[in-house]
Amino acid sequence: MTYLMAIDSGNTRIKWGLHDGLAWFKQGVVLHDNRASLHQAWQDLPKPMHIIIANVAGAEAQVMLSELISCWKLQPEWMTATAYQCGVRNYYANPTLLGCDRWAGMIAAWKIQQQGCLVVNTGTAMTVDALSDTGEFLGGIIMPGLNLMQQTLTTHTALLKQEKGNFSDYPDNTADAIHSGAMQALVGAVERMATLLSATLGHVPSCIISGGASYSLHSQLNISAEIVDDLVLQGLVLIAMDNQKISTPTSINS
Repeated sequence: MTYLMAIDSGNTRIKWGLHDGLAWFKQGVVLHDNRASLHQAWQDLPKPMHIIIANVAGAEAQVMLSELISCWKLQPEWMTATAYQCGVRNYYANPTLLGCDRWAGMIAAWKIQQQGCLVVNTGTAMTVDALSDTGEFLGGIIMPGLNLMQQTLTTHTALLKQEKGNFSDYPDNTADAIHSGAMQALVGAVERMATLLSATLGHVPSCIISGGASYSLHSQLNISAEIVDDLVLQGLVLIAMDNQKISTPTSINS
């Protein structure tokens, strides 16, 4: 059996999956500071024939991942965005400067939808990217994610404390007010982008969401949305197969 290792190294977490070309053999997720857990999980895996990595966590994370995968004696493919791949055209001003995780997510979303849609990733930051009905990346926004928004507010405000809050339409305590305000900002941004894309496409787009706050965000949205937890990993598999000229499966979310 031939395996492909896909690694999504975000700012907070590392998601990974071992794929056999048709379905996931095994997947996992760890925090960046839990290197021991990652080493333990990977040492019991069969050796992959190819490794592709989307890393947005900087040079230190790249060094750490390089050390961990060195046991397989493979040179990994450090993925970067391109002007065109897998049916998606990248209209970023400089295509290579588009975040590699955003690019992989859009490629996976296009495989799923095959029409215009919003691609939302709710991690440390939240990105909301727009795809046209012909697979063109029109552009997107970046803003602080749920936790970062709350942390920034409490860090720079003397009388506010970092406390766990819950969403409420009309919060009656400070913790809920902070949490609800951050969530309303995220929801508002996604729904605003959906309105803009609807006008561009001439129809209401679907929305695909991934990332750590995806379930919280999804519960508050008033638009059609689907959660795909491993969206970036799915995109990495498609990119690796395209680069190696391997026929892609009809669905890789198995």
